[in-house]
Amino acid sequence: MALRHLAFDHAPIGLAVLANREIQDCNVMFCDMFGGEITAFLSTSIAQLYPTQDDFERTGQIVRDALEKSGSYHDERIMKRLDGTLFWCRVRGHAAPDNPTDIGIWSFADLSNDRPVVSLTPREKEIAILTCRGLTSKEIGRELGVSYRTVEVHRAKLLTKFNARKLHELVAKLSGMPL
Repeated sequence: MALRHLAFDHAPIGLAVLANREIQDCNVMFCDMFGGEITAFLSTSIAQLYPTQDDFERTGQIVRDALEKSGSYHDERIMKRLDGTLFWCRVRGHAAPDNPTDIGIWSFADLSNDRPVVSLTPREKEIAILTCRGLTSKEIGRELGVSYRTVEVHRAKLLTKFNARKLHELVAKLSGMPL
């Protein structure tokens, strides 16, 4: 039993046990990643680690659906440290067999060295998402009700913000794929 505790407490990745989206236990790496002592996390809602309440609620429904369907879930998302700083995080979870939506073990990996958080305007976010879906500037313009030249201006700003030289490099950075 001591080896199980050792493995959990000192795993090289952040681990947390959640019950109804409340943190029941977490390890050293989780505390280091999110910037607090274990007492700052135990018996608290995971909502404090999301950028907004809306993100927490929206993601919660997506996760619930996936857990009910397959018992596991994973994504890469922006999360928030206790000091308020945002960072990209790879999140993976597995539900308890008896309670797929109530109890689960979750892992968290800090991706901030590979993917910095970049502040985008709402329009830049829309254009970034549609660009990653493979739409041309003209198709994005039609979908958003703006001219393709306006889309090109926003894409140029995205290229600059992400330090990308070409559109394929921007898409790779937006999607977190290695170049």
